[in-house]
Amino acid sequence: MNKDMSEVWGTDFVPEGNRASNVDRFTGFQDTYDQHRPEAPPEVITLLTGYLERRPRLVVDLGCGTGLSSFAWKDAADRVIGVEPNDDMRGKAVAKLNLHSLEQTQGADISFVSGYSNQLSLPDQAADIITCSQSFHWMDPATTLKEVARVLRDEGVFAVYDCDWPPSLTWRVEQAYHELIEEAETIIDRHVEAQEQAYKGNKNEHLKHIRESGVFRFSKEIVFHHIEPFTAERYTGLTVSQGGIQTVFKLQQSEFNQSIRQFHALVEEHFQGRTLPLMFSYRMRLGIK
Repeated sequence: MNKDMSEVWGTDFVPEGNRASNVDRFTGFQDTYDQHRPEAPPEVITLLTGYLERRPRLVVDLGCGTGLSSFAWKDAADRVIGVEPNDDMRGKAVAKLNLHSLEQTQGADISFVSGYSNQLSLPDQAADIITCSQSFHWMDPATTLKEVARVLRDEGVFAVYDCDWPPSLTWRVEQAYHELIEEAETIIDRHVEAQEQAYKGNKNEHLKHIRESGVFRFSKEIVFHHIEPFTAERYTGLTVSQGGIQTVFKLQQSEFNQSIRQFHALVEEHFQGRTLPLMFSYRMRLGIK
C-alpha cells in the first residue's frame, strides 16, 4: 500500500491486512460479552492435545477477547499467550487474570498482549498450538496463516473453532434471533458508511483457506456439541452481546429497543423462570504443520 497507514486506518496505527473497524466493533461491551458468551468447551482441549500427542508447552490464542478461550488451557498447557488488539476486551482478560492469580498459584503461565494475528511478537517455531476461537473471520486469512506458519512448530496444531448462533432452543425463538440480527445489520447499513463498517469473513471458507495456504500437511473439519445451562437472562444476554446489536446500541437508535423488548418477552415466555440445558454446535477446522 502506498498511502500512509494513518490515512487508511486513522490516527492509531493498525498493521496492513487488518481493519480498525473490526477492532473497534468490540469496544465498550466487554462485561456483557464475558458474562454471556461461552467459554471454550473441554472438547477443544481434548481434541487439540490429542492431535499434538503431548501436553503443549505454549498455546497462542489469537483474537482472545476477554480470555474465555485462553483460560480453558490453565490446567492443560505450560504457557498460554492471549493476543487481542481491542483494549477493552484485553483489559477484561487482564483483570480476570489478576483475580485468578490471587486465588490460585498453580497452573499455566498465562499472559495477555496487544497484537494482531498477522504480526506477532513471537520467535519462529515457538508455539505448539495456535487457536482462533470465534475470531478468524475477523482476520485476513492469507497473512494470518503466513504468520501462523512462522510461529508454529513442526507438527504443531492450528485450530479455528466457532459455535453456531444461537444455541438450539425452539424454532420461534431462533427465528426471532435471526430477525433481530438482520434488523441490526439493516440499521447499521443505513447509518454507517460501508468503508467504516466491520468486515466479517465467511466462516464456511475457513478450511478452504487453511488448505490453500500450503502450510499444513494435514487438515480437516470436526463437528462436535457442548451443552451448557441457560436462563432467559443469559439467552437474551448472549443475543445482545453480538457485535451488530452492540453497534446499534452505540448508534443510539431508539427504535431498536422495542425489538429487543419483544425478543426478551418471547424468551421469557419459553423459559418460564427455568434453567435449561442448551446445545451449542461447534465447527472446528484444524491444520497440522
